[in-house]
Amino acid sequence: MSCPLSFTFSLPFPSQPLPFSRHKPSYLLRATSTSATEDVASAVYGAPSKIITQSHSPEWWIDLLRSKVRSNLLREAVLTYIDMIVLGIKPDNFAFPALLKAVADLQDMDLGKQIHAHVYKFGYGVDSVTVANTLVNLYRKCGDFGAVYKVFDRISERNQVSWNSLISSLCSFEKWEMALEAFRCMLDENVEPSSFTLVSVALACSNLPMPEGLLMGKQVHAYSLRKGDLNSFIINTLVAMYGKMGKLAFSKVLLGSFEGRDLVTWNTVLSSLCQNEQFLEAFEYLREMVLKGVEPDGFTISSVLPACSHLEMLRTGKELHAYALKNGSLDENSFVGSALVDMYCNCKQVLSGRRVFDGMFDRKIGLWNAMITGYAQNEYDEEALLLFIEMEESAGLLANSTTMAGVVPACVRSGAFSKKEAIHGFVVKRGLDRDRFVQNALMDMYSRLGKIDIAKRIFGKMEDRDLVTWNTIITGYVFSEHHEDALLMLHKMQILERKASERASRVSLKPNSITLMTILPSCAALSALAKGKEIHAYAIKNNLATDVAVGSALVDMYAKCGCLQMSRKVFDQIPIRNVITWNVIIMAYGMHGNSQDAIDMLRMMMVQGVKPNEVTFISVFAACSHSGMVNEGLRIFYNMKKDYGVEPSSDHYACVVDLLGRAGRVKEAHQLINLIPRNFDKAGAWSSLLGACRIHNNLEIGEIAAQNLIQLEPNVASHYVLLANIYSSAGLWDKATEVRRNMKAQGVRKEPGCSWIEHGDEVHKFVAGDSSHPQSEKLRGYLETLWERMRKEGYVPDTSCVLHNVEEDEKEILLCGHSEKLAIAFGILNTSPGTIIRVAKNLRVCNDCHLATKFISKIVDREIILRDVRRFHHFKNGTCSCGDYW
Repeated sequence: MSCPLSFTFSLPFPSQPLPFSRHKPSYLLRATSTSATEDVASAVYGAPSKIITQSHSPEWWIDLLRSKVRSNLLREAVLTYIDMIVLGIKPDNFAFPALLKAVADLQDMDLGKQIHAHVYKFGYGVDSVTVANTLVNLYRKCGDFGAVYKVFDRISERNQVSWNSLISSLCSFEKWEMALEAFRCMLDENVEPSSFTLVSVALACSNLPMPEGLLMGKQVHAYSLRKGDLNSFIINTLVAMYGKMGKLAFSKVLLGSFEGRDLVTWNTVLSSLCQNEQFLEAFEYLREMVLKGVEPDGFTISSVLPACSHLEMLRTGKELHAYALKNGSLDENSFVGSALVDMYCNCKQVLSGRRVFDGMFDRKIGLWNAMITGYAQNEYDEEALLLFIEMEESAGLLANSTTMAGVVPACVRSGAFSKKEAIHGFVVKRGLDRDRFVQNALMDMYSRLGKIDIAKRIFGKMEDRDLVTWNTIITGYVFSEHHEDALLMLHKMQILERKASERASRVSLKPNSITLMTILPSCAALSALAKGKEIHAYAIKNNLATDVAVGSALVDMYAKCGCLQMSRKVFDQIPIRNVITWNVIIMAYGMHGNSQDAIDMLRMMMVQGVKPNEVTFISVFAACSHSGMVNEGLRIFYNMKKDYGVEPSSDHYACVVDLLGRAGRVKEAHQLINLIPRNFDKAGAWSSLLGACRIHNNLEIGEIAAQNLIQLEPNVASHYVLLANIYSSAGLWDKATEVRRNMKAQGVRKEPGCSWIEHGDEVHKFVAGDSSHPQSEKLRGYLETLWERMRKEGYVPDTSCVLHNVEEDEKEILLCGHSEKLAIAFGILNTSPGTIIRVAKNLRVCNDCHLATKFISKIVDREIILRDVRRFHHFKNGTCSCGDYW
């Protein structure tokens, strides 16, 4: 008989069908005495009855044994069996299945093997299929795959239950291919599958590599339809299977065509949606479920809470918490407690998370891990470590890989180890250094310590890299500002994903929301608009663009690539916006000099019920500073606490010093610094003041600011450079030279001016005076020609920007070699007429480059968008959007 299903994959055993040999296992036939069994069982479960009567019939004893098993009195059932053996009552093929079920539920392997010997001793080893089936179940629950295989091999007449026991056992041991091959053999032996069989087979399909798993899953689905056996049990399993494969469309079709949806069906769909990061849709299904009168249970709540966590929907999370308390889910299901702790901590409500933790009586390791990780994520490092110690010493639970993944970053930040590398040694001592979760945590640790090379070595040695691993190394590169390496890693990951799909790999490397929100800042930093657009297209295709974290990163990316309109468009398309989303759009308007729009967004944010935080006001003050809206900025600053409930921090004072200083009110800015509370860090404020003194050539206050800064931050090059520039502008060349000499003596190196432009798939970098680029000669020649045209239009080089004591002609040559001019020339020569040129620079654009770019934009009739370290400049037809105020 041919199989209704066709399986074409290779198997880990030599031939097909399964090689069920017929020799007897010697270890199962060893003589085990009655007294030995009695001794072993008694030692574990207590002594048998001291008063044993023979007045009852064998049937009475067997009924008593079965009754105790049905009542879940498992230990008493074992002792009843011992009494029977002592009395010489022979068990039958009704007693053994009940007894073996009890031993299986107790997961007592040693006793199970001795009962197995009794089975053979009393003559039920081969002929009783019922006994054999329960033996298969026993060894499955006790985790002995070899014994499962051998017992099944010796069943003389295998029925449906026998095959179901084998297939479910193979699934328990994650032998997915073997489970499907066993199903094929079952069909070959003309044994009709049941709903239970199809559920196990669907589970096996969902764990096979794509696309084979999907193909076989569809075949199982088709077989169920042909058989007319699509009950709720199978429907729920198929929905879960398609969800696990990421094929939610199939799950929805199944759900839509099935009228008998029960609680399990709804829970399965909700879990699948959340696993695939379709959080908003999960809430829609939850509402529909409640409207249809289906009451959520603990599994529903624990499935949906991650959506609240990811979307930071604290109010909805609290409603689910209240519901869990009302219906008792919190007491019955430890997963609900863990999910609540995770939700509160992700919503920055750590104390609420701790209250949930303290209120749980049954604290499994998952709950401890959730609380430790929640503390670590919110940088409550001391609390995380104390709880870790309490877990091990008081609760007696050993840390697992998830625990260590939370503990490692807390150790790094808190200095729990004198040398951070000692944490790595601690992990090795615990035997967790080969665990993927711990390796990911170690990579993250070394990246944050600035040791990206060690993180890369750990990554290179890992044998089992999953999506989290790739996300971690990409995050490491982004954190270390190795943005090109981050994009290269994403490219490698995508290549491996395509290869994995071709060879049906079990591990998916398909970028998820974490990947996108991690890599988009690299696109922003490099002004890699084309790459950013590719990622945006991928996000739309995979329903990730409306995710609040991905959406916020897209808003930021477009803004920093000079596309403010697109940034606002993406913002408007995000259905649920958190404070980060609002902060990003406010910052975007500020960077582009649209300060009034930034302030309008602050008001709109308040109207929509989103409370501003400290970062919001940093963005608002920066916006006011870029446009000279001093009075409005000061009004907001002095009313922060009263109107918004936010206490001014050292960063806010630094922003307001910049606001005043940039507007030329340098003395007021200096006076404000004297009002900053003593316990605040004043470095940011002094730095803002020094920058203002450089713009307005205020030598007296500039020296005061520089002295304070160099005392606070002696290794920051920009402080020395700004002071030297102030001296140079004042013609105090000796003092400028002395500052540079001191800087060199301190071992402080100035960051060279660097500009970059994206063209094709590459980001081209230019350094001032550098000739390493392949087109350097061509670019310099073009700039010389352009220089002459600019002079005819009235351009006069601003040689005051050259801070070296050299001749005027040499100053003009130096100005011509500034990095942004080289990048702009590259853009003009390598793009078609009319194309917008987008250039980014790591330092503030100098006065001469700003002036020159205005002339260039008019002469070549191009819009040039230049992003410096402070803001955006949109040059068009000889003017700049900043109005020469920057």
